[in-house]
Amino acid sequence: MRFFHLSDLHIGLKLMNRDLKEDQEYIFRQIIRMAGQEKPDAVVIAGDIYDKAVPSAEAVEVFDRFMDGLTAALPHASIMLISGNHDSGPRLNCFRGVLSRQNVHMIGLPPQREGEHVEKIVLQDAHGDVNFYLLPFVKPSMVKQIVGTDDNGNSLSYNDTLRRLIEREAPDRSKRNVLVSHQFYLPAGGSAEEVERMDSEIRTVGNIDQVSADVLEPFDYAALGHIHKPMTVGGVCRRYCGTPLACSVSEAGQEKGVILVELEEKGVVRTSVLPLHPLRQVRVIRGCLEEVLEQACGDYVTVILTDRTDLDVLDMQDRLRNAFPYLLEIRREGLRKADYSGGAGAGEYLDPFDLCCAFLQETDEEEKALLRDVINTVQEVSEG
Repeated sequence: MRFFHLSDLHIGLKLMNRDLKEDQEYIFRQIIRMAGQEKPDAVVIAGDIYDKAVPSAEAVEVFDRFMDGLTAALPHASIMLISGNHDSGPRLNCFRGVLSRQNVHMIGLPPQREGEHVEKIVLQDAHGDVNFYLLPFVKPSMVKQIVGTDDNGNSLSYNDTLRRLIEREAPDRSKRNVLVSHQFYLPAGGSAEEVERMDSEIRTVGNIDQVSADVLEPFDYAALGHIHKPMTVGGVCRRYCGTPLACSVSEAGQEKGVILVELEEKGVVRTSVLPLHPLRQVRVIRGCLEEVLEQACGDYVTVILTDRTDLDVLDMQDRLRNAFPYLLEIRREGLRKADYSGGAGAGEYLDPFDLCCAFLQETDEEEKALLRDVINTVQEVSEG
């Protein structure tokens, strides 16, 4: 059994107000060509199809063309997709029955009532069945009717919620099982602070959405989405493939690709990365103005100027925009530094929680807990 593992397409994303439609379609055409060459038995896309819960008509058209190309290149393959935290689950769930008859399984919502289960797609090869469990992005409040609550009647943690959901499915460990999931999984015993997160990712205050990766043990392979940098969480068979295209300047220089997974007999899994080459790279170019101008290119560029003297602002901007037609931003380094006593140092990033604490200064643990809850609620609302 051979399948592609993709995630975090973020169709409709803008990179610092630069429309990435052309770049995304360029990458999708590459993926379609790869599919035609490799002929996988399935393609799994582990969430965040769109960048917004209510995508634009143009974004929907881009996705439609991508799916049309994939199904044409792979007329006999199964295409499996789940919703991510950026998607609207109910919207992706539309036409689920109709699409499944075309071998396209687009699952927007997790099981929420007694009698409902995680969608399971069973494919066969020479070694028998392969069970694909399609689990969309889950918040504890979504599924508390079937996983229960704590002793005080409150929703369980993300970790306990995912554990109960997976235990409820009781995967047959004598068979080959694949989980497709969009959550923040951590290696057992690992710390959320150790995971490098990209600027384009939505992060919860206090990392309340973290889930221990030991819940993935029943599965021969876990096709994960949510983290934008390719990484594993306890072995090559539990991995995030990352975004197919850089979604932020923090992803500059990352090598992107599609993971080709090969399942042979039970216990034998091989993975390889098929590299993707973007229409335009995301780059950070640092140096004095003249040094920077010597590196003129057609990529998406953030310029960091190190000149210690004042520059003619209008002339500087014109020269840089002529050298870099896809310029994202211009930063100055070292010219002036404000002194914020007791606050962040120059260049240090403060997340919303730390920024609020720095502003309020004296907060006790009860107030901090309330502040975390408020910020996380606001982020959930902004996600739709």
